[in-house]
Amino acid sequence: MLKYRLITAFVLIPIVIAALFLLSPVGFALVTLAVCMLSAWEWGQLAGLASRSQRIWLAILCGLLLALMMLTVPAYRPFVTVWQAQYALWAALAWWLAALLLVLCYPRSATLWRESRLLRLAFGILTILPFFWGMLALRQHHYDINHFTGAWWLLYVMVLVWGADSGAYMFGLALGRHKLAPKVSPGKTWEGLVGGLVTSAVIAWLFGKYAPLDAAPLTLLVCSIVAALASVLGDLTESMFKREAGIKDSGHLIPGHGGILDRIDSLTAAVPVFACLMLLVFNAI
Repeated sequence: MLKYRLITAFVLIPIVIAALFLLSPVGFALVTLAVCMLSAWEWGQLAGLASRSQRIWLAILCGLLLALMMLTVPAYRPFVTVWQAQYALWAALAWWLAALLLVLCYPRSATLWRESRLLRLAFGILTILPFFWGMLALRQHHYDINHFTGAWWLLYVMVLVWGADSGAYMFGLALGRHKLAPKVSPGKTWEGLVGGLVTSAVIAWLFGKYAPLDAAPLTLLVCSIVAALASVLGDLTESMFKREAGIKDSGHLIPGHGGILDRIDSLTAAVPVFACLMLLVFNAI
């Protein structure tokens, strides 16, 4: 399993970086749209949609919703200045705070949504839609001045999340003793969380030192820590929904990694939270 994970990572990471820097905004938006549609397909299982046709329709409807929202944005307007993106990013902060409460109170919290397919579908929308707008808002940031500014910011968030995830795995494996959320994800430990945050901080510091990022250091530090913590919450939240659905992986599209949601669960929280804090709350970049 580890071998497949490493091989897939070595293949996917260059592809992701190439997409960030080489695709036009329209091309990047279409790729992100496709990822969100696949995520919606997989979320159908978490929402209790047993039929393949139901999940296909969910993916199609999700794609149509995002495409229609994107088409209503005037060509000359940056995404972060339009209501579609702003509402989605603010909704992300509210949703992930609510998700934190659901995770902390699980399994008691599941009594509120376990029997409601509609509510679980709403949770999926609140996960996927802000992720879509966070990706586009960051990628398009200052595109008229420098085509690669937004790509560097998105890569920064991804490196932040990859560092937190890898550090948590290694430190948790070596030092893990105290369970972080045993009722949600028994494998995660407090030692892993701390190790992941330290690893993420070191990588982010190195990245910020040598990459062309322009932001106040203290603001960037605060937003980065919150985004790294949000990435852990994103992982735990998906684990909670998978546990309720009785499945180990959200899908089988990526060898050794499971489904699309299994790979972007941390990013679905970190990207919109980071974008909202940096672009709307602090107006830092």
